[in-house]
Amino acid sequence: VQLQASGGGLVQAGESLTLSCIASTDISSINAVTWYRQAPEKRREFVAAITSGGYTNYEDSLRGRFAISRDNAKNTVYLQMNNLKPEDTAVYYCNAHLVLRGQANEYWGQGTLVTVSS
Repeated sequence: VQLQASGGGLVQAGESLTLSCIASTDISSINAVTWYRQAPEKRREFVAAITSGGYTNYEDSLRGRFAISRDNAKNTVYLQMNNLKPEDTAVYYCNAHLVLRGQANEYWGQGTLVTVSS
């Protein structure tokens, strides 16, 4: 499975961005797609996830500002980010968790940089 993340850029505080994660396979077959982010000199952290059944989960501090969704027809998972803050500046990565024949596999996209200026 290959993942391509895109949509990052430079925005001002208060603006919005939508990130896309396009999978090379039928995204409905992927058990869960997760967005993570890594700010400079910080550890990678969980942002949001969506399962094949449509269940969503968010990092508590981002709930309400960020929204994850999927379009199975486009094999794409989106991360809508609203009211962006300078502390949201990070490289955002998408991850696919796929269970095949009882074995769990993890796949990562290359990351897309989001920079929020104050």
